[in-house]
Amino acid sequence: MNRLLAALAAVALLWAAHAVAQGGTKPDVAKGERVAKQICAACHAGDGNSIAAANPKLAGQFPEYLHKQLVNFKPQGGKKAERDNAVMGGMAASLSDGDMRNVAAYYASQELRPAAAASKELAAQGQKLWRGGNTANGVPACAGCHGPDGAGIPSQFPRLAGQFAEYVEVQLKLFRASGRANDPNGMMRGVAARMSDQEIRAVAEYAAGLR
Repeated sequence: MNRLLAALAAVALLWAAHAVAQGGTKPDVAKGERVAKQICAACHAGDGNSIAAANPKLAGQFPEYLHKQLVNFKPQGGKKAERDNAVMGGMAASLSDGDMRNVAAYYASQELRPAAAASKELAAQGQKLWRGGNTANGVPACAGCHGPDGAGIPSQFPRLAGQFAEYVEVQLKLFRASGRANDPNGMMRGVAARMSDQEIRAVAEYAAGLR
């Protein structure tokens, strides 16, 4: 548990450094809209409110987080992308850093149309984990990083409120299996490794219903 707390502190510093590194020219939301509607809309919709649970909702997400994910999807210098995904890798490959900042700013400016929890029982289980974690297994409360209402912390932890439960579940399982490894300091891999399938489903269900 102490290691996880140390990881939380370390990741906050890493995210802060990332935010500082993004300083410079202000993103152009209008250009971002054009990129979004030409390249991203087929999967994420023109306003970032995807209708397919396999594709995350991007509307209202923090621009720093969206930019980081796009950078991580893009292969760099002939090396494998930090976040390996054949579809997103192909999409990100054609985008300049300016394009990525612009489209991130555009989607962040859109109003989220949230998903909803489908199971009250499962969401109730998830609420306990979200607020109090599981001390027996060393799972910290999700609220500690993503906020009591799932709103996240700008430049540090993404917003999860209203995200598709199916998508959150898949990502947690990928973190658990190290199939996704672009989390600073391995924090999410460390958390997910301690979670059962039931706990993952419950937390994902609860997040979908948060507002």
